[in-house]
Amino acid sequence: MAYDFVPIAYRKPLKWPNGARLALIVTLNLEYWDLVKDSEAPYYAGGPPVIPDPLPGNVADFPNFTWREYGQRVGIWRMIETFDEAGVPASCTMNAKMGLERGAIIDAVNERGWELVAHNYEQGDLLTNYTFAPEEERALIRRSLKVYEDTVGRKAKGWLSCSLRGTPNTPDICADEGLIFFCDYMNDDQPYLIQTKSGQIVSTPYSVEMNDFTLFHRRGMSTTAFLEAVKEQFDVLYEESGASGRLMNLGLHPHVSGHPYRIRALRDFLKYAKSHDGVWWATREEIAAWYLENHESHIPVGTA
Repeated sequence: MAYDFVPIAYRKPLKWPNGARLALIVTLNLEYWDLVKDSEAPYYAGGPPVIPDPLPGNVADFPNFTWREYGQRVGIWRMIETFDEAGVPASCTMNAKMGLERGAIIDAVNERGWELVAHNYEQGDLLTNYTFAPEEERALIRRSLKVYEDTVGRKAKGWLSCSLRGTPNTPDICADEGLIFFCDYMNDDQPYLIQTKSGQIVSTPYSVEMNDFTLFHRRGMSTTAFLEAVKEQFDVLYEESGASGRLMNLGLHPHVSGHPYRIRALRDFLKYAKSHDGVWWATREEIAAWYLENHESHIPVGTA
């Protein structure tokens, strides 16, 4: 895996299809956690807990488990209703176990024609556990993609690792498995090509800055402060996109943003973004497929 270092000021203008300025992806992370693990080590469940005192993996942590499960039972449905009212699509990431254990949620996303992105097998089993066992990593990715195909009804086109914790081998494996986009890297406001042993794969950057875990839980923002932060991000990128297209991703989790006292931020942001012309409510697959055909007009291979 390798990618060129080409600063944004050294690139040609990025011209999105149909004269769009800003590609906007609002990501709903559909994640599943095992209640216990066969381990005495502290259980890192792929995201910060609401009660921070760690328990061994083989001891059930009901406060944190049921806090996360709120997102599956209640929060995601409130968020789906908010997107329906706004008349815009979400892009959803999906642990394989969500398809196996929480099929009603995947069915609801499929019924709306929203994007689903493969997102590991189970949220608490990070790919970094297999850093020095690449064949085990490949087996886990393949198992995840098989469940995706069986439960979603089509092949996956892209990948986001749990907690963004992939390995140096992950893009190579993803490209070799026929995927066309990869979301783990957060180093840009535009797509770019990653070169792998099996050809090119498109980086469609995720964000931990524009993320409800970061802003609500790590920085302690109120609902209003969160809304102002994401609007500020949107405004600057929208202004910059007048010269060269930009990509904004907002990462949300149903057990965080799906609570009643926070849903206003999502509702008002969708309304605000809709009030602007030239916003492309894109899927990552659409961006990647377009970029594979048009990257030479943006960052020609060998520019670095």
